Amino acid sequence: MSNTLGFVFPGQGSQQLGMLSELAALYPSIQETFEQSSEALGFDLWAMVQSGEESVLNATENTQPALLTASVALWRLWGQLSEAKPVVLAGHSLGEYSALVCAGALTLEEGVRLVRRRGELMQQAVAPGAGAMAAILGLDDEAVRLACLEAAKQGGVVAPVNFNCPGQVVIAGEKAAVERGILACKEAGAKRAIELPVSVPSHCELMKPAADELAASFARLNFVTPSLPIVQNVDANIADDLVILQKNVLSQLYNPVLWTASVQRMSEMGVTALVECGPGKVLCGLNKKIDRSLEVVSICDVAGLEKALSL
Repeated sequence: MSNTLGFVFPGQGSQQLGMLSELAALYPSIQETFEQSSEALGFDLWAMVQSGEESVLNATENTQPALLTASVALWRLWGQLSEAKPVVLAGHSLGEYSALVCAGALTLEEGVRLVRRRGELMQQAVAPGAGAMAAILGLDDEAVRLACLEAAKQGGVVAPVNFNCPGQVVIAGEKAAVERGILACKEAGAKRAIELPVSVPSHCELMKPAADELAASFARLNFVTPSLPIVQNVDANIADDLVILQKNVLSQLYNPVLWTASVQRMSEMGVTALVECGPGKVLCGLNKKIDRSLEVVSICDVAGLEKALSL
C-alpha cells in the first residue's frame, strides 16, 4: 500500500435503516460491536438500526450512538483485515466523537453514553420547530457570512455552521432568521438554498446551553491521550494536550465545523487517501471537492472495503 491514509468519520445525516447489513453478514465483529453498545445503553441498538422505525433512528439521541457504533465497528473491522494504519483522524461534527473512540481517548461504552446524552441535550436546547438549517450552494464562505450578518440585523440567530467544501456552506439558527438568511444568500448570488430536514440547529450559539450541560458529563469521563492525531472541527488543528482537546470537542457544539480547512490540513500532513469510516459516502463527495488529488473511498460496503484494502 503506497498511499498515506487519513480516516474520516461522518456525522448526522449518514444514518439509514439497514446500514452495515451487507458487511455484518460476512463479519460477526460488526454485530458484536453493536452488542457492546447495546449493553452500555440498555436497549438493542442493532435491532433499531436494522428493523426499527426510521423516525426512531432519526431522533438525535438515537442517531448519534448508532452512527458512532457503526464507525467503531468499521474501524475494528479494518484493524482485523489490514495492517495499514492512518497517520491522522478527523470526524465531521458527531464524527469527531467516533474519532476519539477509535483513537482510544474514550472507550466505546463511554462514547455511546456521551453522544446519547449529547443528542438529548441538543434536542432540549431548542423547542421543536423553533430552529432550522439550510445548505447554501454556489456562494463563497465570506459572502455567506456577510449574508447571515445582514439577516441577523433584523433579530434572531443565524450563522454559517458547516464549511463543508468550496461552494457548500450550511447555515443554522432560529427558523425566521434562517429564512431571512436564505433570501440574503440568494440575493448575494447563491445558486441554491435547501432547507434541511433536521430537528436541531447544530453548531450555532443556540447550542451553548447544551454544551454547558454536557460539560458535566465530560467531567465524569476518563479521557486519555489519543493514539493518533485528531484534526478538530473548531480550528482544523491538532490539540497539544487533553485539556485543549476536550475544550474543543465541547465547544464544537456551538461553533462552526471547519471541514474544508480540516481536509486541507490532512493534505498538508502528506495524506494522499481519505477513508470514510462510517455509513454512507457523504464525506467522500465533500473531500473530493476540497482536494481533487486525494483518493477517497468509503468502507461501508463490501465493494468500498475491497477498494480501500487495495489502496
